[in-house]
Amino acid sequence: MSVSLISVVAASLGSAAFFSVSTALRHRSAGKMPRVHHFRPNELLGFAAATLRHPLWLGGILADLGGLGLQVLALHIGALTVVQPLLASAVLFALIVGHWVTGTRISRRELVLGAALVLSVAGFLIVSGAATAQADRTDRLPAGLAAATSLVVVAGCVITSRRATRRKLGSRRAAALVGVAVGTIYAGTAALIKASTNVAQHGPAALLSSWQLYALLAAGAVGLLLAQMAFQAGPLAASLPATATADPLVSVLLGVVVYDERLRTGVVPLLLSLLCLVLMSAAVALLSQVRVVAEESVPTHEMA
Repeated sequence: MSVSLISVVAASLGSAAFFSVSTALRHRSAGKMPRVHHFRPNELLGFAAATLRHPLWLGGILADLGGLGLQVLALHIGALTVVQPLLASAVLFALIVGHWVTGTRISRRELVLGAALVLSVAGFLIVSGAATAQADRTDRLPAGLAAATSLVVVAGCVITSRRATRRKLGSRRAAALVGVAVGTIYAGTAALIKASTNVAQHGPAALLSSWQLYALLAAGAVGLLLAQMAFQAGPLAASLPATATADPLVSVLLGVVVYDERLRTGVVPLLLSLLCLVLMSAAVALLSQVRVVAEESVPTHEMA
């Protein structure tokens, strides 16, 4: 393993650890916010204002900044197809921290799922060739098409979630849909971070005059708002697995389509890569559900 790859892995795993703390804090704050029932402007403004003032949410943002700093470093020196799958380990960090805080032991099921997650991510990086993939310059046409498609997916998920809530089809479905939207936004944000770091190499003036920076800020703001709405739309067991699964999968797609991060071709490498991604997604979803059950079983005063 090269020094560069070791740096990418270390920065990605450090970022995942920070993001796991952030998710826990922001989830706790979401339950204390005013409810959003009809997505009206006054409701959204009230929700956003209350969120921005809450100490738990602010603590989550501080953790987010630490994670973001390491993610920026990782994306600057590494490929999307490496960094974002590694960030899926955030759910594993969250479980470990949760057990440490509550003084409980990791179960055999959690050990098996954790091993499956680690092996599937490592397997994908090896068999797909992502570990040695080199990112090229952004292809503008694929980037534009990817951005338009992502916006359509996000809007579709939010609109469908709203209709599901109105028709009382269940908060789990609404939360899962918003969770997919959040994961898609997170993947797009990662791609914009990489684009912004490339522009920043030409100096601060180039970055401040680039559209990538302002698109990144807008995407980040939308992602934060949607994440809070996902936490409130329904159980975390529905939204968190959807977000944690959609983010690395969409990121891999963006890395290949937008940045020409060339993965191995051929029937066997492709099948093995897909198998690893499926296993990774299943492990992330199941670990997310286990994590939620563990958090909900702890009395509120112990987590305050």
